[in-house]
Amino acid sequence: MGQKPLEGMPLVLMTIALSLATFMQVLDSTIANVAIPTIAGNLGASNSQGTWVITSFGVANAISIPITGWLAKRIGEVRLFTWATILFAIASWACGMADSLPMLIFFRILQGVVAGPLIPLSQSLLLSNYPPAKRSVALSLWAMTVIVAPICGPILGGWISDNYHWGWIFFINVPIGAVVVMLTLQTLRGRETQTQQQPIDVVGLVLLVLGIGCLQVMLDRGKELDWFSSPEIVILTVVSVVSLCFLLVWELTDDHPIVDLSLFKMRNFTIGCLSISLAYMLYFGSIVLLPQLLQEVYGYTATWAGLASAPVGIIPVILSPIIGRFSHKLDMRHLVTFSFIMYAVCFYWRAYTFEPGMDFGASAWPQFIQGFAVACFFMPLTAITLSGLPPQRLAAASSLSNFVRTLAGSIGTSISTTLWTDRESLHHSHFAEAVNPFNPNSQQMYQQLEGMGMSQQQASAYIAQQITNQGLIISANEIFWISAAVFLALLVLVWFARPPFGAGAGGGGGGGAH
Repeated sequence: MGQKPLEGMPLVLMTIALSLATFMQVLDSTIANVAIPTIAGNLGASNSQGTWVITSFGVANAISIPITGWLAKRIGEVRLFTWATILFAIASWACGMADSLPMLIFFRILQGVVAGPLIPLSQSLLLSNYPPAKRSVALSLWAMTVIVAPICGPILGGWISDNYHWGWIFFINVPIGAVVVMLTLQTLRGRETQTQQQPIDVVGLVLLVLGIGCLQVMLDRGKELDWFSSPEIVILTVVSVVSLCFLLVWELTDDHPIVDLSLFKMRNFTIGCLSISLAYMLYFGSIVLLPQLLQEVYGYTATWAGLASAPVGIIPVILSPIIGRFSHKLDMRHLVTFSFIMYAVCFYWRAYTFEPGMDFGASAWPQFIQGFAVACFFMPLTAITLSGLPPQRLAAASSLSNFVRTLAGSIGTSISTTLWTDRESLHHSHFAEAVNPFNPNSQQMYQQLEGMGMSQQQASAYIAQQITNQGLIISANEIFWISAAVFLALLVLVWFARPPFGAGAGGGGGGGAH
């Protein structure tokens, strides 16, 4: 890379292009969250089948991310980025046109596959075309889009599915994609990275697709098929475990591995990658859970459910540039520690305030304060993960850590929605046992309801609904409790990382250049 960094207007335009691409891709992993009930209803499917719209994208995306490093070496980063954007826009259009759930899921998988290179490449193109002294600012601007998109997602998704056809959730990517391609061609056309012919690791690729694909289908279908009592789930689990074990062995011995596992020999990479993935898993699980809880139990419209999740984006937008500015003076571990404590506080807070009849503020305030946690989370952990790596390994490291994080997000979605419904049915049966002719409380309840003019059937239905709601709230609160505990455990892990934490400037920091 013998080229001078960009400056002035081209630098600004490139930053906008790369951030928009990231924004579009992350937006797409959450925009469907709120619209699931609408889409599922529209295409005649159940809500749990509807969640496949989220996870199918996540998995296809996770699988295609590791191939990015190889593809980028083969055809060049700029060219790959441009093509990925064009194909992503086309796949998005196809998603919007889908008229059945299998068709939508098929196009979502395609969309996920072509979206793979967008995030890792936007990260490495930013770092390689920015002046070294401004790299941490670049990273924080980039991290801001990763944070803001999941918040715009639910609001946009809710507003669109309440007012227009849900297809517009996907059509929205077409104009964004066009802008990204235009700006990229304008600023990066002459700045192609060196290409070399490398053999593709076919065995690794097949094992990866099998292992991750079966794992996700197992997580998605497990709920409906009652987990390990179903032969299908057992087979999927065995195939997944065997493939992933073989993958580990194969990738460590292959000359041109598709997933560069040797990166895990780097202490900071391993710690950063683990922390960011586990934290993202809990964060993303709650992003999916909240809108569903608010719509099912509290009767929010999709738009209001989106607005209740939105305040989490306010503080990061204000804080990210400031953190980027002063990051070379801060120990990243302090920022992450603060972040994880705030996460834990917000999850405990939710577990206490979520009860029947709570107002809008009770769900919005913890989201607002959680913004502090989110602001001090992405950039510092990304900096720790990529610290001390030589420039030529940045694309591989970035794609591997994004792969693990994306996969963790998908797994988090499956686990939290499964736990939620399982615990609900458990609580439901406990409560239902208490509603019987011999319990004076339930007798009194029936008399009150019948006194209000309900028939016996209506009263029973009303009580059943209340029980379901109680069960859903209690089980959501249990998930919040567990999440808070995991964040406190993660605190310890971060302190095993070793400074200095510069963004990909050999061993030294980004501030060491002057």
